[in-house]
Amino acid sequence: MIRLDEMNASEYKRYLSYAVKNYADEHVKAGNWKQEEAMNKAAKQFEKLLPDGEKTENHKLFTIRDHNQEVGMIWLAKQTDERGFIYDINIWEGYQGRGYGKQAMKEIEEVAKELGLKKIGLHVFGNNKIARGLYEKLGYLESSVKMEKEI
Repeated sequence: MIRLDEMNASEYKRYLSYAVKNYADEHVKAGNWKQEEAMNKAAKQFEKLLPDGEKTENHKLFTIRDHNQEVGMIWLAKQTDERGFIYDINIWEGYQGRGYGKQAMKEIEEVAKELGLKKIGLHVFGNNKIARGLYEKLGYLESSVKMEKEI
């Protein structure tokens, strides 16, 4: 059984270092950004979304723990009184494939309900087949699909 603990400042700092690089890399892999611009664009997006870090209003960043072991993180934002958005979920290497992602998604739904939310959205890169499969199993439906082709 896992638990979600609100991120503290040092956990947030570690997460941010990882997240900016990971987000930049995902955009490069998806063909959205060029390598030389990716880190700067990613950093700017995080600054815009989380101007006050882990204390940004209407954003809940959690460390996922199995007992006292940190196994990942999840970030939920309250966008309206009824709608939330999961900006990020990561299960750290070495802990993947053990059901932590599924458990964390179920726990974040409980957090969302406590906040009065009725719907949760999320974004997943098209090439992330594992995450897409998990979200579909949990009842998430595609609401739009963007496609492109290199010519």
